[in-house]
Amino acid sequence: MTDTQPVSIPLGINLSFCVKRWVTPELWAPIVREELGLDLVQLSFDLVDPTWPEDILADCARDIRSAADRYGITVHSAFIGLAHYTFNQLLHPDPRVRDVAEAWMKKAYRFAASAGIYRVGGPLGAIASRIDGKEPDSIPPADYDDLIARMGRLAQAAGESGIVELYVEPTPMRREWPWTVAQAKRMAADLAGSPVRWKYCVDWGHATFEPLYGRDRAGMAEWFEALAPDIGMVHLQQTDFQYDRHWDFSESGAVVPGEAADLQQRAGLADRPVFLEVFYPFERDDLSILQALKHSISVLKPAFAQQISRGMP
Repeated sequence: MTDTQPVSIPLGINLSFCVKRWVTPELWAPIVREELGLDLVQLSFDLVDPTWPEDILADCARDIRSAADRYGITVHSAFIGLAHYTFNQLLHPDPRVRDVAEAWMKKAYRFAASAGIYRVGGPLGAIASRIDGKEPDSIPPADYDDLIARMGRLAQAAGESGIVELYVEPTPMRREWPWTVAQAKRMAADLAGSPVRWKYCVDWGHATFEPLYGRDRAGMAEWFEALAPDIGMVHLQQTDFQYDRHWDFSESGAVVPGEAADLQQRAGLADRPVFLEVFYPFERDDLSILQALKHSISVLKPAFAQQISRGMP
């Protein structure tokens, strides 16, 4: 005989929508809590560069802690954002640039921990394109081995800073890593035993990218089923499966919130948080963005807060 208890999926928002707009905690915290009715966020390093002078970073960390406490917000994690992502990071062809990217991440860990944020992640990097434009199905073995070695050192540094979890966000690009389930499984095995565990953040606009995976293979189900023990969170966006759109849910697309929540529930991932991650043109007016976000959350909340019965021993 079993008892039951209600289960809902934690819903939050990545602060990507704040870039060049609501750039301080005093601005984004009341929007998250009072306008959107959320209490879970993911910081974007587009709002704070961990290479800024130490006195500025100390004030930023203090302000994040203060605003989170004042508004009852949990800052679950910090992700690298678009600015740092535009560089090739840990897979740049020049090893000196890889060294800089590795040092950048270590600084990101230190800042996050000082702000009371103990999980950090994002995409890892990209090898350079070939002159002939052809994209192989895997990065060179030497680049992969170097990447794993750097991730090992980063895990060590993260632990020393107080970080408890690290995340890799797979992207639908042959020049980045990993972009297939098989690659992700291999990477997880090669990183087993890291001082801080590496987990995955899977994204609804990445796993569903039909031009790369094909119409029959694109989808979240395979990622959820194959990588469930290694998945730590999910990024949600509205998209058409043709590009990584990062639309909000005021746009028409192929992602149905209720179906997305059901799939995550069935995969046994109801305890993993989901973060709406949306980007807007810088020239778009602020009010229309707030209205679109409110609509999106009003659509997503009922879907991800749905209650199901899970058998308990």
